[in-house]
Amino acid sequence: MKKLINLSMLLCLLAGCSKPTVDNSVVNDFDLNRYLGSWYEIAHFDHKFERGMEQTKATYNLRKDGKVDVLNTGMKNGKLSEAKGVAKLTDTPSLLRVSFWGPFYSDYRIMLLDDDYQYALVGSGSDDYLWILSRTPQISDKIKDLILTEAQKRGYDTDKLIWVKQ
Repeated sequence: MKKLINLSMLLCLLAGCSKPTVDNSVVNDFDLNRYLGSWYEIAHFDHKFERGMEQTKATYNLRKDGKVDVLNTGMKNGKLSEAKGVAKLTDTPSLLRVSFWGPFYSDYRIMLLDDDYQYALVGSGSDDYLWILSRTPQISDKIKDLILTEAQKRGYDTDKLIWVKQ
């Protein structure tokens, strides 16, 4: 009996039962040209490459080859910090592949986007990354609640969000 329980636990671990998954599906209606331009980072999950950053902003510009230049800027310890990357389009318009480190690309999944392209909820291929973006440095409480509700419905732990000082 003990072997059967151990085998069941192993199968569950291999099948991914040990970690809840999130719904990181993307929006259906997406126009890249409307998404281009500057976005303020309102909140994000903790990760090493943005730790301690303030006044963070992402700017997206279309290149002649159809890829998108990505420029992330912010202040860290009173100094300007920049990260340049590139995004490739996929067969799913609201799913981009972004790289800041050579040939290594990660999913950039636009999961919520308002009709006027004023705020967005962005995730990745896992539940480890989540961003709230806005065209303005602050969002209203109403919009914040709407985005948080959506993220929670999708299974994200919004208590892990770090709110960026803009």
